[in-house]
Amino acid sequence: MKPLSLAIALVLALALSPAFAQPTGEEIVQQCDLNTNIGQDTRSTLTVTLKDADGGEQKHIYKRYWLDSKGKDQIVDKMMLFTEFPPAEAGIAFMRWGFVPGTGKNAEQWLYLPSLKSMKKVSVRDPGDSFLGSDLTYQDISYRGLGEDTHKLVREQKINGKDYYVVESVPREKDPLYGKKLAWYVKAADWAGCNKGRVEYYDTRGSLIKTQTFTWQKIGDAWLWDEVYVENVRTGHSSQFKITNPEVNVGLDDGMFREHTLRRGVR
Repeated sequence: MKPLSLAIALVLALALSPAFAQPTGEEIVQQCDLNTNIGQDTRSTLTVTLKDADGGEQKHIYKRYWLDSKGKDQIVDKMMLFTEFPPAEAGIAFMRWGFVPGTGKNAEQWLYLPSLKSMKKVSVRDPGDSFLGSDLTYQDISYRGLGEDTHKLVREQKINGKDYYVVESVPREKDPLYGKKLAWYVKAADWAGCNKGRVEYYDTRGSLIKTQTFTWQKIGDAWLWDEVYVENVRTGHSSQFKITNPEVNVGLDDGMFREHTLRRGVR
C-alpha cells in the first residue's frame, strides 16, 4: 500500500473506531443528566427572585434540605424549604416527596402555615402549575425517566469558547406539556463535568416558550447547580434561583422529612 493510501486508511479507521464515535442523544442525557453525581444530601440557602415585565421584583429566601431517597418506597428524593425572608412569611414551611417515573404517582407535598398552625397536604393536579410562583413548573423540577422522551443529538456548537452537544428531547406521552426541549450539554472528556448549560422549552406548535440557563459548582466529587435563570419569552417574566452556603453529604436522616419537622423546624 502506498504511504498516502495508508495514511488515509488510518485516519478512516480512527474516525470509525468506538473511541471516536459520536455519542447518541440518549447516551448524552444518560451520562450528563442521570449519571451526574449530585451528592447523597444537601443543606443550603435558596434565594428565589421573581421579576415581571414592568420591573417589579419579589424575593424569597429559604433554608433548603434535600435528600436522595434512591427509589426506596418508590421515592426519588425529598426536599424541605423553610422561609426566612420576607419576615412576614418566616416559618412557612414546604415539603415535597418525588416519586419514581412509571409509578403513576404525582409528588406528595405539604405546606405548614405557622400563623394558623395549619398543616395542608397540597396535591399536584396539573404538572404545568407554577412552582413557588416561578417560571418553572412542577414537571420541570421533577425527575424524568430516560424512556419518557426520545433524545436526538441535533448538532455540536461552540459558545464562548466551550463546546456543547445540543440534544432535542421529544416527549412520548399523548398530551405533553411541551412539544420538545433543546438542551446544551458541555462536551467533556470521560463525561466529567458534562453539565447542562441551557434548555429551551417549545410548545406543541414549535414556538419557544421559555429559556433556562445554569451555572454549576463542584463540591468534593459532587456537582451542584449554583444558579438557575428562567425567562418566559412570551410574558417577559423571569425567575432566578440562587444557591449559597451549600453543604453536601452532611448525613441528613430520612426521618427528618416528616410533618413534625415542618412544624418545629430542623434542630
